[in-house]
Amino acid sequence: MTNAKPRRGRPPKAFVPGRHIDALLAERGATHGDYADHARITQRLKSVMHEELSWYAKLTPTQRESLDMIAHKIGRILAGDPNHRDHWLDCAGYAQLVVQRL
Repeated sequence: MTNAKPRRGRPPKAFVPGRHIDALLAERGATHGDYADHARITQRLKSVMHEELSWYAKLTPTQRESLDMIAHKIGRILAGDPNHRDHWLDCAGYAQLVVQRL
């Protein structure tokens, strides 16, 4: 066991709270679009799906969640960069998660 004293003072200069988040949000904004636009589009898509009688009557929780996530990704496609490959791969991935459980 050592008698090392706890480090005091400010975190290293490389870490500035908020700066990393701001950079990340700016980067994501380029591919995902404006957050308010994305939220509006996604919520409208989900609202249509959730109002269907079959939403709870026929779909399993995994099917509902996959559809919600696919709607989320479609919102990003419509609000952001439609040529961002990951959006499309994510849609396929959520569909595949359902296929694996059928």
